Amino acid sequence: MDNQKALENPIFKMIGSCADDLGLNTYVIGGFVRDFLLNREAPTDIDIVTIGSGIELAKKVANRLKGNPKVTVFKNFGTAMLKHEGLELEFVGARKESYQRDSRKPIVENGTLEDDQNRRDFTINAMAFRLNEDGYGTLIDPFNGLKDLQNKTIRTPLEPEVTYSDDPLRMMRAVRFATQLNFEIESDSLNAIRTNKERINIISKERIVDELNKIMLSEKPSIGFALLHKIELLPMILPELTALQGIDEVEGQRHKDNFWHTLEVVDNISKKTDKLWLRWAALLHDIGKAPTKRFDKKIGWTFHAHEFVGSKMVYKLFKRLRMPLNDKMKFVQKLVLMSSRPIILSEDHVTDSAVRRLIFDAGEYVEDLMTLCEADITTKNPKKQKRYLKNFQVVRRKIIEVEERDRIRNFQPPVSGEEIMQAFGLRPSKEIGIIKETIKEAILAGDIPNDHEAAYKLMLEKGKKIGLTPTVK
Repeated sequence: MDNQKALENPIFKMIGSCADDLGLNTYVIGGFVRDFLLNREAPTDIDIVTIGSGIELAKKVANRLKGNPKVTVFKNFGTAMLKHEGLELEFVGARKESYQRDSRKPIVENGTLEDDQNRRDFTINAMAFRLNEDGYGTLIDPFNGLKDLQNKTIRTPLEPEVTYSDDPLRMMRAVRFATQLNFEIESDSLNAIRTNKERINIISKERIVDELNKIMLSEKPSIGFALLHKIELLPMILPELTALQGIDEVEGQRHKDNFWHTLEVVDNISKKTDKLWLRWAALLHDIGKAPTKRFDKKIGWTFHAHEFVGSKMVYKLFKRLRMPLNDKMKFVQKLVLMSSRPIILSEDHVTDSAVRRLIFDAGEYVEDLMTLCEADITTKNPKKQKRYLKNFQVVRRKIIEVEERDRIRNFQPPVSGEEIMQAFGLRPSKEIGIIKETIKEAILAGDIPNDHEAAYKLMLEKGKKIGLTPTVK
C-alpha cells in the first residue's frame, strides 16, 4: 500500500516542513493511520506527535495557514489543537507515562517516539507515518500493528496486565474497537481484563457511557454486549441486563432467555435506525422481566407489568450511570412502558378506538414504537415471523388512516379550559378537568369527531349532568 497516498492532504506536507524548520521529528499517529490501512473513511480528528514541543509546532503551523487559525493550548497536558478545513489537529510532544494505583491519570514526562508508542492502548493504534521530508510517509510499526490489522486482532503493545491495570478504560475501548471493526480480542487480553475488572470502578460513569454509546452505534452492537458479558464487566455496568440471563424450568415449562433475546432485538433495530436512544430503548425494553418473573401453575411463566416496572428502572439506571435525565431518558422510559402495546394490538382485531389510544399515548414517538416492536420479533419460525410482520403492517396502515382522519397525535382538546370556564361562569376547578377528560375519552372512543362543534355540544351536556348551569344559551 502506498503510504504517501494517506498523506495527500497538503496539511501533512506543511506540518512536516514546519517540523523540519524547528528540527523536530514529527509523525501522524493513531486512528488516522489505522483507518487508512483498513481502507476506512479517514477520521477528522488527527493526532500529531513530535519529539519536542507540540505547542510550538502547532503555533508555527497556524502561522503558515491562511486565516491564522486559533491555537487552543492545554498547558497541563502539553498539547495544542487547531481546526483547519474540517480537520481537528491535535499536537503533542512525545511522552512516557507512569501510573498510580488509584487513578487512570498518568504522571507524564517527555519521551521518545518509542515511549509514546509504548503508552498507546493497542498495537493497531500505535502505528505512525513520518512527516519530515527525510523519510516522509514511512510507517513506524514497532509492535506489528499491521499484522494485527490483517489478523483482525486487538492486542496491547505492552503486557496486557500492565496496559489494562494502568488505564482500565482500555477494557471498554478494547470491546468498542472489537465491535466497530469486528475484530477478536486476543486471549491474554481477555484474561487480563477479567483479572483487573474491579479496576473499572475508578473510571468515571461518563467515560464508560461514552464507550457504551459507541458500541451501541456500531453496526452489530450485540458483539460488544456479548463481549462485555464474557469478560465479566457487564454485571458491573448494567446488572439489570445480565439479570435477564438464564432459562428457568418448572413442571416442564420454560421461558426464553431474555438476555440473548434482548441482544437480538438490539441488532434487529440497528438495521433500521441510527437513533442512539431508540437503540437504548431496545436494549432496556425487557429489563422489568427479571424482577417480575413468576410461575403460575395454570398459565406458566408470567412477567406481569414488566413494562411498567422496566420504565421505572430506566430512571434509576440513567441516574446511576450519569446519563441525561431529560427528554432522552423520558423517550426511553415511554418506549419501554409502551413496548407491548402494538404487539397486543396486532394479535387482536385492530379497532379504530385502540389505534386512537395508541397514537394518543405514544404521541410523536409512535413510529419509533412500531420500529421497536417489529425489532422485537426474534422467532426462528419463518411462518410466525411473516405473520407477525404482516400484522404490524396492518397496525401501521391503521395508524396512518386514523391519524389523517382524527388528528390524535399531540392531541389538544378542541374545547379549552377557558371556554369551559366562560360557558359555565367557573373559576379554575375540578369540574373543568372532568369535562376535558370526558371530551378526550369520547374522541378516543370514536363517540364524537375531533372537532370543536361536537366537543362543545358534549361539554354542555356533561356540564349539566354534573350540576353546572350554562351562562350562555
